[in-house]
Amino acid sequence: MPEVNIQIGNRTFALACNEGEEPHLLAAAKLLSDEADTLQSQIGRVPEARMLLMSGLMLADKVKELAWEVKSTRDQVAELESQLRAAEARTAALAAAAPKAFPNEQVLLRSYEDAVLRLEELADEIEAK
Repeated sequence: MPEVNIQIGNRTFALACNEGEEPHLLAAAKLLSDEADTLQSQIGRVPEARMLLMSGLMLADKVKELAWEVKSTRDQVAELESQLRAAEARTAALAAAAPKAFPNEQVLLRSYEDAVLRLEELADEIEAK
């Protein structure tokens, strides 16, 4: 089992981890160290246990806020998906109704021809009178 030396708040700690987890451990330690550095710059040197506790709580608060943002984003995505499904249903209904509302070209041509024939008949009737 590999051992990794991490530094948090100007203190070095030796930790063991599983093979291949070293980069993950180092990245997590950097997050905690950054919080500890912020804490030390704000309130000065604090006992090790308190520094680690406060740094961990600061990270936990950030994680909680990110979880809320993720939930909010998921809710927004769900609402947008619902709106998309409703729009798709409306589009499908309009597409299904379109042939009824707008007859095809041959139907229009027949109607036009019928109208022309009827106008010619009316014209002939008028001439005959």
